[in-house]
Amino acid sequence: MKQLLLVFLGGGFGSVLRFLIGKYLNSAETGIPYGTFAANILGSLLIGLILGLAAKNDSLTQNQTLLLATGFCGGFTTFSTFAYENHVFLKSGDFTSFAMYTIASFVIGFLAVFFGMFLVR
Repeated sequence: MKQLLLVFLGGGFGSVLRFLIGKYLNSAETGIPYGTFAANILGSLLIGLILGLAAKNDSLTQNQTLLLATGFCGGFTTFSTFAYENHVFLKSGDFTSFAMYTIASFVIGFLAVFFGMFLVR
């Protein structure tokens, strides 16, 4: 039960922060989802740092890892919004934005995880 509460609390904080970043960074004029992109890349970097610390000499407890990685990062990052935004790009025929957003999100997201884990070595 304690573990569920930790994931719940972390997820709530992550979701609220993602909402605020999206509110201030997503562009209604251009339709480019800068906020979602920023949240997903920052979340990728954070999970790399968190899991890197957890693996390094057991620096984080299982409960801390659940709160931060599973809860906070799980609530902060969002694949469903990413998928929806790509749907909007495709539906409007904006194949360039679709390709750039998708490729940049995957490549930079993976690099951010690796960089986060590299930083804690």
